[in-house]
Amino acid sequence: MSRVDEQREKIRSATGFIAALDQSGGSTPKALRLYGVEESAYANDEEMFGKIHEMRARIIKSPAFNGDKVMGAILFERTMDGEIDGVPTAEYLWKERSVVPFLKVDKGLADEENGVQVMKPMPDLDALLERAVAKGIFGTKMRSVI
Repeated sequence: MSRVDEQREKIRSATGFIAALDQSGGSTPKALRLYGVEESAYANDEEMFGKIHEMRARIIKSPAFNGDKVMGAILFERTMDGEIDGVPTAEYLWKERSVVPFLKVDKGLADEENGVQVMKPMPDLDALLERAVAKGIFGTKMRSVI
């Protein structure tokens, strides 16, 4: 059975939950603060995203974070592009934790206009999806719809 077939079967029949490890941008400083990492611990966005990846890697490597309890995990694009112990994140999730990797693909919500809030444009979606497939991502999440 192929990796994709195994993952499809897991999502179809397994019990457990899907972990949201996909907060990005504006919510990241708050998430880090709640984890005990103050803004003084990083100087710029690149360092901030490095800190959040370190936090996510610790969560993923926890013995409690395994395919018996967690059936899937939603990743932020930069997390997908990162590694855990030298292994690409999506590959690590599946091979080491038996957790199916998903990718958050939206760019967030645009500012409200005329009483309506729509999603920001996603001009590079095709390229992002090609990268995701190449990295072993099983599916996508957009605005909490998998």
